[in-house]
Amino acid sequence: MKVLVVGGTGLIGGEIALHLKSNGHNVTIMSRKPTTVPGLAEMAFLQGDYINDDMSDGRLRGFDWLVFSAAADIRNLPMDGSVTPEDFYTRANDEAVPRFFAAAREAGISRAVMIGTFYPQVAPQKIGECPYVTSRHNTDVKVRALSNAAFNVCSLNAPFVLGNIEGMDVPYISALAAYAGGHIPELPVFAPRGGTNHITAHSLAQAALSALERGESGKAYLVGDENLSWKEYLELWFAAAGNPVELEVREDDHPMFPNVIMFAGPGASISYEPDDADMALLAYDRQQVKGLIREIAAGH
Repeated sequence: MKVLVVGGTGLIGGEIALHLKSNGHNVTIMSRKPTTVPGLAEMAFLQGDYINDDMSDGRLRGFDWLVFSAAADIRNLPMDGSVTPEDFYTRANDEAVPRFFAAAREAGISRAVMIGTFYPQVAPQKIGECPYVTSRHNTDVKVRALSNAAFNVCSLNAPFVLGNIEGMDVPYISALAAYAGGHIPELPVFAPRGGTNHITAHSLAQAALSALERGESGKAYLVGDENLSWKEYLELWFAAAGNPVELEVREDDHPMFPNVIMFAGPGASISYEPDDADMALLAYDRQQVKGLIREIAAGH
Protein backbone atom coordinates (compact mmCIF):
# COMPACT_ATOMS: atom_id res chain seq x y z
CA MET A 1 0.00 0.00 0.00
CA LYS A 2 1.01 3.61 -0.49
CA VAL A 3 1.02 5.05 3.02
CA LEU A 4 1.40 8.66 4.11
CA VAL A 5 2.81 9.15 7.62
CA VAL A 6 2.20 12.68 8.88
CA GLY A 7 4.76 13.54 11.52
CA GLY A 8 7.07 10.85 10.20
CA THR A 9 10.22 12.78 11.09
CA GLY A 10 9.40 12.47 14.82
CA LEU A 11 10.05 9.60 17.19
CA ILE A 12 6.61 7.99 17.05
CA GLY A 13 5.85 8.72 13.40
CA GLY A 14 9.37 7.73 12.42
CA GLU A 15 9.09 4.37 14.15
CA ILE A 16 5.76 3.80 12.41
CA ALA A 17 7.21 4.75 9.02
CA LEU A 18 10.14 2.36 9.48
CA HIS A 19 7.86 -0.48 10.58
CA LEU A 20 5.50 0.02 7.64
CA LYS A 21 8.41 0.04 5.20
CA SER A 22 9.90 -3.11 6.75
CA ASN A 23 6.56 -4.80 6.12
CA GLY A 24 6.65 -4.03 2.42
CA HIS A 25 4.63 -0.83 2.20
CA ASN A 26 5.49 2.20 0.07
CA VAL A 27 5.90 4.94 2.69
CA THR A 28 5.95 8.71 2.25
CA ILE A 29 6.70 11.04 5.16
CA MET A 30 4.93 14.37 5.51
CA SER A 31 6.41 17.11 7.69
CA ARG A 32 7.26 20.81 7.54
CA LYS A 33 10.86 19.95 6.69
CA PRO A 34 12.78 16.79 5.80
CA THR A 35 14.94 14.78 8.17
CA THR A 36 18.55 13.63 8.00
CA VAL A 37 17.97 10.54 10.17
CA PRO A 38 19.23 7.44 8.32
CA GLY A 39 16.42 5.20 7.15
CA LEU A 40 13.88 7.99 7.30
CA ALA A 41 15.83 10.37 5.06
CA GLU A 42 15.76 7.77 2.27
CA MET A 43 11.96 7.63 2.24
CA ALA A 44 9.83 9.75 -0.09
CA PHE A 45 9.11 13.16 1.42
CA LEU A 46 6.04 15.39 1.02
CA GLN A 47 6.27 18.88 2.48
CA GLY A 48 3.21 19.89 4.44
CA ASP A 49 2.01 21.92 7.41
CA TYR A 50 -1.33 20.47 8.45
CA ILE A 51 -2.19 23.59 10.49
CA ASN A 52 -1.54 26.25 7.86
CA ASP A 53 -1.62 24.54 4.44
CA ASP A 54 -4.68 24.00 2.30
CA MET A 55 -4.61 20.26 1.68
CA SER A 56 -7.35 20.47 -0.93
CA ASP A 57 -4.60 21.25 -3.49
CA GLY A 58 -4.35 17.57 -4.43
CA ARG A 59 -1.16 16.62 -2.62
CA LEU A 60 -2.97 13.90 -0.66
CA ARG A 61 -4.21 12.09 -3.77
CA GLY A 62 -2.73 8.72 -4.66
CA PHE A 63 -2.29 7.41 -1.12
CA ASP A 64 -4.17 4.35 0.12
CA TRP A 65 -3.56 4.67 3.86
CA LEU A 66 -2.77 7.45 6.33
CA VAL A 67 -1.15 7.54 9.75
CA PHE A 68 -1.37 10.89 11.55
CA SER A 69 1.15 11.40 14.37
CA ALA A 70 1.46 15.17 14.52
CA ALA A 71 -1.18 16.70 16.80
CA ALA A 72 0.07 19.54 19.00
CA ASP A 73 1.04 19.09 22.64
CA ILE A 74 2.74 21.17 25.31
CA ARG A 75 6.07 21.08 23.43
CA ASN A 76 4.47 23.15 20.67
CA LEU A 77 2.69 25.63 22.94
CA PRO A 78 4.13 29.17 22.62
CA MET A 79 5.50 30.18 26.02
CA ASP A 80 5.64 33.93 25.32
CA GLY A 81 2.02 34.52 26.26
CA SER A 82 1.08 35.44 22.69
CA VAL A 83 -1.79 32.96 22.71
CA THR A 84 -3.75 31.17 25.41
CA PRO A 85 -3.46 27.37 25.65
CA GLU A 86 -7.17 27.10 24.84
CA ASP A 87 -6.83 29.15 21.65
CA PHE A 88 -3.63 27.41 20.57
CA TYR A 89 -4.93 23.88 21.04
CA THR A 90 -8.28 24.75 19.45
CA ARG A 91 -6.58 25.98 16.28
CA ALA A 92 -3.85 23.32 16.11
CA ASN A 93 -5.93 20.32 17.15
CA ASP A 94 -9.70 20.81 17.32
CA GLU A 95 -9.84 22.63 13.97
CA ALA A 96 -6.75 21.68 11.95
CA VAL A 97 -6.62 17.91 12.53
CA PRO A 98 -10.25 17.12 11.55
CA ARG A 99 -9.86 19.47 8.58
CA PHE A 100 -6.81 17.46 7.47
CA PHE A 101 -8.66 14.15 7.83
CA ALA A 102 -11.59 15.53 5.87
CA ALA A 103 -9.17 16.46 3.07
CA ALA A 104 -7.69 12.95 3.23
CA ARG A 105 -11.17 11.46 2.86
CA GLU A 106 -11.88 13.71 -0.12
CA ALA A 107 -8.54 12.70 -1.67
CA GLY A 108 -9.63 9.06 -1.70
CA ILE A 109 -7.58 7.65 1.18
CA SER A 110 -9.44 4.58 2.37
CA ARG A 111 -7.98 3.77 5.79
CA ALA A 112 -6.51 6.07 8.43
CA VAL A 113 -5.15 5.88 11.97
CA MET A 114 -4.71 8.82 14.31
CA ILE A 115 -2.16 8.53 17.10
CA GLY A 116 -3.84 10.11 20.11
CA THR A 117 -3.32 10.29 23.84
CA PHE A 118 -4.77 8.17 26.62
CA TYR A 119 -5.85 11.08 28.82
CA PRO A 120 -9.44 11.45 27.56
CA GLN A 121 -10.02 7.76 28.32
CA VAL A 122 -8.06 7.34 31.57
CA ALA A 123 -8.74 10.81 33.05
CA PRO A 124 -12.10 11.87 31.58
CA GLN A 125 -12.64 14.18 34.55
CA LYS A 126 -10.04 16.48 32.98
CA ILE A 127 -12.17 17.03 29.87
CA GLY A 128 -13.47 20.58 30.17
CA GLU A 129 -10.90 21.37 32.86
CA CYS A 130 -7.49 20.88 31.21
CA PRO A 131 -7.13 22.64 27.82
CA TYR A 132 -4.83 19.95 26.43
CA VAL A 133 -7.00 16.98 27.45
CA THR A 134 -10.12 18.80 26.28
CA SER A 135 -8.54 19.52 22.91
CA ARG A 136 -7.34 15.97 22.35
CA HIS A 137 -10.77 14.65 23.30
CA ASN A 138 -12.53 17.02 20.90
CA THR A 139 -10.09 16.17 18.13
CA ASP A 140 -10.48 12.44 18.62
CA VAL A 141 -14.29 12.63 18.54
CA LYS A 142 -14.34 14.83 15.43
CA VAL A 143 -11.85 12.71 13.50
CA ARG A 144 -13.60 9.43 14.22
CA ALA A 145 -16.94 10.99 13.24
CA LEU A 146 -15.59 11.36 9.69
CA SER A 147 -15.63 7.59 9.16
CA ASN A 148 -17.97 6.24 6.52
CA ALA A 149 -18.23 3.25 4.18
CA ALA A 150 -15.32 4.50 2.07
CA PHE A 151 -13.15 5.95 4.86
CA ASN A 152 -12.16 3.68 7.74
CA VAL A 153 -10.62 5.77 10.52
CA CYS A 154 -9.77 4.85 14.11
CA SER A 155 -7.50 6.20 16.83
CA LEU A 156 -4.78 4.64 18.96
CA ASN A 157 -4.69 6.44 22.28
CA ALA A 158 -1.28 5.88 23.81
CA PRO A 159 0.28 6.50 27.25
CA PHE A 160 3.88 7.73 27.75
CA VAL A 161 5.87 6.59 24.71
CA LEU A 162 9.55 5.64 24.80
CA GLY A 163 11.51 5.05 21.62
CA ASN A 164 14.95 4.81 20.12
CA ILE A 165 15.73 5.38 16.45
CA GLU A 166 19.39 5.21 15.47
CA GLY A 167 20.65 8.64 14.49
CA MET A 168 17.73 10.54 16.00
CA ASP A 169 18.47 12.68 19.05
CA VAL A 170 15.45 13.07 21.31
CA PRO A 171 16.47 15.70 23.88
CA TYR A 172 14.26 14.57 26.75
CA ILE A 173 15.42 10.95 26.40
CA SER A 174 19.07 12.00 26.22
CA ALA A 175 18.56 14.18 29.29
CA LEU A 176 16.90 11.32 31.18
CA ALA A 177 19.82 8.99 30.39
CA ALA A 178 22.29 11.66 31.52
CA TYR A 179 20.29 12.29 34.71
CA ALA A 180 20.23 8.59 35.58
CA GLY A 181 23.93 8.29 34.86
CA GLY A 182 24.74 11.06 37.32
CA HIS A 183 25.89 13.48 34.62
CA ILE A 184 23.60 16.34 35.67
CA PRO A 185 24.70 16.70 39.31
CA GLU A 186 22.89 19.99 39.82
CA LEU A 187 19.51 18.25 39.55
CA PRO A 188 18.00 16.68 42.69
CA VAL A 189 17.69 12.90 42.64
CA PHE A 190 14.27 11.60 43.71
CA ALA A 191 11.02 10.26 42.25
CA PRO A 192 7.68 12.05 42.08
CA ARG A 193 4.53 10.53 43.49
CA GLY A 194 2.27 8.43 41.31
CA GLY A 195 2.94 6.59 38.09
CA THR A 196 1.57 5.74 34.69
CA ASN A 197 1.42 3.27 31.86
CA HIS A 198 4.21 3.20 29.28
CA ILE A 199 4.59 1.77 25.77
CA THR A 200 7.47 1.63 23.30
CA ALA A 201 7.27 3.40 19.97
CA HIS A 202 7.90 0.07 18.26
CA SER A 203 4.93 -1.58 19.97
CA LEU A 204 2.82 1.42 18.96
CA ALA A 205 4.07 1.04 15.37
CA GLN A 206 2.99 -2.60 15.37
CA ALA A 207 -0.44 -1.55 16.65
CA ALA A 208 -0.68 1.12 13.94
CA LEU A 209 -0.09 -1.41 11.15
CA SER A 210 -2.64 -3.79 12.67
CA ALA A 211 -5.17 -0.94 12.94
CA LEU A 212 -4.60 -0.02 9.29
CA GLU A 213 -5.13 -3.60 8.23
CA ARG A 214 -8.16 -4.49 10.34
CA GLY A 215 -9.10 -1.71 12.77
CA GLU A 216 -12.77 -1.04 13.46
CA SER A 217 -13.85 2.20 11.82
CA GLY A 218 -14.86 4.91 14.27
CA LYS A 219 -13.27 3.22 17.30
CA ALA A 220 -10.87 4.69 19.85
CA TYR A 221 -8.41 2.02 21.00
CA LEU A 222 -6.75 2.48 24.38
CA VAL A 223 -3.27 0.95 24.07
CA GLY A 224 -0.50 0.48 26.61
CA ASP A 225 2.11 -1.89 27.91
CA GLU A 226 3.64 -1.65 31.41
CA ASN A 227 2.24 0.01 34.52
CA LEU A 228 5.05 1.51 36.59
CA SER A 229 5.24 3.98 39.44
CA TRP A 230 7.58 6.88 38.73
CA LYS A 231 9.85 5.43 41.40
CA GLU A 232 9.98 2.08 39.59
CA TYR A 233 10.43 3.72 36.20
CA LEU A 234 13.27 6.00 37.26
CA GLU A 235 15.02 3.23 39.19
CA LEU A 236 15.05 1.19 35.96
CA TRP A 237 16.89 4.07 34.29
CA PHE A 238 19.39 4.43 37.13
CA ALA A 239 20.08 0.69 37.17
CA ALA A 240 20.50 0.59 33.38
CA ALA A 241 22.95 3.49 33.60
CA GLY A 242 25.10 1.52 36.06
CA ASN A 243 24.05 3.78 38.90
CA PRO A 244 21.51 1.72 40.89
CA VAL A 245 19.75 3.60 43.67
CA GLU A 246 16.59 3.40 45.76
CA LEU A 247 14.86 6.70 45.13
CA GLU A 248 13.04 8.73 47.73
CA VAL A 249 9.51 9.71 46.70
CA ARG A 250 8.84 13.42 47.18
CA GLU A 251 6.01 15.86 46.65
CA ASP A 252 8.36 18.28 44.87
CA ASP A 253 8.12 19.16 41.19
CA HIS A 254 10.44 16.73 39.40
CA PRO A 255 13.01 18.10 36.92
CA MET A 256 12.35 15.33 34.39
CA PHE A 257 8.63 14.84 34.95
CA PRO A 258 7.30 18.23 36.06
CA ASN A 259 3.72 18.74 37.13
CA VAL A 260 3.03 20.78 34.00
CA ILE A 261 3.08 17.57 31.90
CA MET A 262 1.08 15.52 34.40
CA PHE A 263 -2.28 16.13 32.78
CA ALA A 264 -4.12 13.68 35.03
CA GLY A 265 -2.93 15.74 38.00
CA PRO A 266 0.27 15.81 40.08
CA GLY A 267 0.78 12.54 41.95
CA ALA A 268 -1.85 10.66 39.96
CA SER A 269 -1.38 6.94 39.36
CA ILE A 270 -2.73 5.68 36.04
CA SER A 271 -2.75 1.91 35.76
CA TYR A 272 -4.80 -0.19 33.36
CA GLU A 273 -4.77 -3.24 31.15
CA PRO A 274 -5.88 -2.82 27.54
CA ASP A 275 -8.97 -4.74 26.47
CA ASP A 276 -8.24 -8.38 25.61
CA ALA A 277 -10.17 -8.27 22.34
CA ASP A 278 -8.35 -5.11 21.30
CA MET A 279 -5.00 -6.72 22.09
CA ALA A 280 -5.88 -9.74 19.96
CA LEU A 281 -6.72 -7.45 17.05
CA LEU A 282 -3.79 -5.04 17.41
CA ALA A 283 -1.27 -7.82 18.13
CA TYR A 284 1.68 -5.77 19.38
CA ASP A 285 4.56 -6.91 21.58
CA ARG A 286 4.20 -6.45 25.33
CA GLN A 287 6.72 -6.11 28.19
CA GLN A 288 9.09 -4.11 26.01
CA VAL A 289 9.75 -1.01 28.12
CA LYS A 290 12.39 -2.36 30.50
CA GLY A 291 14.50 -3.84 27.72
CA LEU A 292 14.33 -0.61 25.73
CA ILE A 293 15.54 1.41 28.73
CA ARG A 294 18.59 -0.86 28.93
CA GLU A 295 19.19 -0.44 25.19
CA ILE A 296 18.97 3.35 25.35
CA ALA A 297 21.18 3.59 28.43
CA ALA A 298 23.82 1.40 26.77
CA GLY A 299 23.85 3.75 23.78
CA HIS A 300 24.44 6.78 25.96
